[in-house]
Amino acid sequence: MFLQSHRLLRASIRAAAVVASPPSTTRCIKSRLPLSLPRPHPHPHHPSPSSSQSLFPNLQARALSFPPTSANKISSSSRTQQIARHLSSSSSPSSPSSSSHNNPPPNANMASQYTTRKVAAANTLEHRIYIEKDGVPVSPFHDIPLYANEQQTILNMVVEIPRWTNAKMEISKSDLLNPIKQDIKKGKLRFVRNCFPHKGYLWNYGAFPQTWEDPNIIHPETKAKGDNDPLDVCEIGELVGYPGQVKQVKVLGVMALLDEEETDWKVIVIDVNDPLAPKLNDVEDVERHLPGLLRATNEWFRIYKIPDGKPENQFAFTGECKNKKYATDIVRECAEAWEKLITGKTIPGEISTTNLTVKQSPSRVTQDQLPPLPQNENLPAAPIDPSIDKWFFISGAAA
Repeated sequence: MFLQSHRLLRASIRAAAVVASPPSTTRCIKSRLPLSLPRPHPHPHHPSPSSSQSLFPNLQARALSFPPTSANKISSSSRTQQIARHLSSSSSPSSPSSSSHNNPPPNANMASQYTTRKVAAANTLEHRIYIEKDGVPVSPFHDIPLYANEQQTILNMVVEIPRWTNAKMEISKSDLLNPIKQDIKKGKLRFVRNCFPHKGYLWNYGAFPQTWEDPNIIHPETKAKGDNDPLDVCEIGELVGYPGQVKQVKVLGVMALLDEEETDWKVIVIDVNDPLAPKLNDVEDVERHLPGLLRATNEWFRIYKIPDGKPENQFAFTGECKNKKYATDIVRECAEAWEKLITGKTIPGEISTTNLTVKQSPSRVTQDQLPPLPQNENLPAAPIDPSIDKWFFISGAAA
């Protein structure tokens, strides 16, 4: 570990010579120096995808093909040094990561209760990821508790999309038990495009169980209705997750994306087992310890649909990331909306509310009433179109 940290620090020193354009620039980047970023520690049972780092606002797309394992680019020497220091300290014997095992957070073993059942190969229309608790299939939408401790300070998050991957995976609202599957548009699997310098998603992306953004309610501040989905979550820790993983996280802040005239909240969280978790308690801590991440998050959500011919997304609050208190209030509002949905007070429409644990729900069933699920299959992922690995250079973005 010491040798790895030493190499990372040497890479950061070499990167210090790279001078970046300011974030408000609207010009295209004409020269770049390749630099391999320090990679976060992968989950021990799931390989880490290729890394990339976020940075500049740009808009209007032209594409460049690059191999998935190509060297990554960085445009902030100070950010590189910050990451190197962070990873170096996390590998130290006296780092918070080593002490966290001695003092696990409440219900830290909750994630171990959940396993995944994979049906068909990834990157196919038939692929499904079911979640089981102690071997019994459950709904990640309805059966996994929102809160992981009695104080309601630690929450459960279901990972849908690991960091630096492109497949648009999501909890299925209509399928029985709401498995995770890849989103489909016009009969084709959806992938997000790589908008330079971003590679796939910047965070472990997923949802809070037992939450729902009610499309019948217009939020008084965003002036837009809910998007009819579970509450979206961006987990910013260093461990790369996997689809179907249940993480314990704490809330730090929230952004309000306005996506096609709907309010689409993006809650910023940190895995409680992350070495930085003790230092991150509110949104200002994110900027202090991970400078540039919130700016890059704003940029990513603004531009990620442009390569598909859609306009730039907008934000409420001029793109500001609201603090922990505001975010916590949003989580509670969406939890209350879900409670009305699952108890039948709100008409579910096409949403499957079948569950095994919610006592007040008219849709509650027993395990014996469920049809048998397909057997678990650990199949290799199907190949994807090479165009998914193209980089799109976006110019003309507003600062």
